[in-house]
Amino acid sequence: MAMTKAELVSIVCDKCSFSRHESFPIVEQVFEILKETLEKGEKIKISGFGNFVVRKKKPRKGRNPQTGEEVIISGRRVLTFKPSANLRKAVNQGGGGLL
Repeated sequence: MAMTKAELVSIVCDKCSFSRHESFPIVEQVFEILKETLEKGEKIKISGFGNFVVRKKKPRKGRNPQTGEEVIISGRRVLTFKPSANLRKAVNQGGGGLL
C-alpha cells in the first residue's frame, strides 16, 4: 500500500502537534518547493534520506517491438533518486532507526 499526501498530513498533525488545517499547507509547500527546484534542474540533497537529481538523456535510436521499425526516441530529462546509506540500511533492516 502506498502512503498518500493525506496520510502525510495526518502524520505531521500527530508528530508536530499542529492542527490538520495548519499541517496541510506545510506539506503542500514542501512538495511545491521540491517540484520547483527539480524543474530548474537543481539537485536536492536531504541528509540521511537521499538525493534527487534531474539528468538529461540524449536522443537515441529505438525500435518499435510490434513492427521492428526504427524510431528516434527524443531527448528528455529524467528524475533519479539515490537513497542515502542510512535509508538503505533502515529499509533492509525493516525500517528501524531511520533519521
